[in-house]
Amino acid sequence: MKRSQVSNLLRKLGLLYYMDYVRFTLQKIKNNKENKDFVQKNLDVQLPPDYLIYESFQLNYRKYYTDSFDTAVWLTDYFKKYITCENINILDWGCGPGRIIRHLPAVLGSSCVYYGTDYNQKSIEWCAKHLPGINFNINTLEAKLPYPDSTFDAIYGISIFTHLSEQLHYDWYNELYRVLKPKGIIFVTTHGDNCKIMLNETELKIYNADRLVVKGHVKEGHRTYTTYHPKAFMRKLFHKTEVLEHIEIKPEKGKYIPQDIWILKK
Repeated sequence: MKRSQVSNLLRKLGLLYYMDYVRFTLQKIKNNKENKDFVQKNLDVQLPPDYLIYESFQLNYRKYYTDSFDTAVWLTDYFKKYITCENINILDWGCGPGRIIRHLPAVLGSSCVYYGTDYNQKSIEWCAKHLPGINFNINTLEAKLPYPDSTFDAIYGISIFTHLSEQLHYDWYNELYRVLKPKGIIFVTTHGDNCKIMLNETELKIYNADRLVVKGHVKEGHRTYTTYHPKAFMRKLFHKTEVLEHIEIKPEKGKYIPQDIWILKK
């Protein structure tokens, strides 16, 4: 049985959460020595609880912290192509336990104002307590943010649309558009053509018909709720903004399947 078939069966049986927790436990065991070594060598680094790290990324402290600094540099290099990264407001939409936003003050400096929002209350509580100098707030799955219109110069969401239903794609896009300044940019990642190998025959037909593929039967927003994004659907979704770049990264053998990058301008 293919991996996609096993996953879909577990969804229908209501067992996917349990299998995901088993995967979390196995990662914890696998990375135990490396994670202990990281802690001993980095006593000053504040780390979230293990499950918060796993839920938003993978349970490896080095990848969560050190590699994510490189991700912050990578992200801001894209920002700098289109806006001046001084004295601006930046929003991390779906910040989780602060994997990227915690590094932005070191990367871009203190002239910018940084905001993080997420539906996971435990993540936001941890971030607010341990990551000073950044503004955090809790949101629900409903597309409502506590910011005035045209607040942000740059918004990014790394693998957030990938865990939302079709209706929430429209709702959240409109809400991000609302809080974005004119000429501001949005940077998001999605499950594009690289991820078609995760689809079964029926799902592939839906995808190839330029329709969103949603693998649900679990809590929306959770890592196990997975959505796949044909290019034509995303361009239709982003109709109010200019698509500055759509980047499809070539997969490398033995590494994670890369998501598509979309950079938009209001």
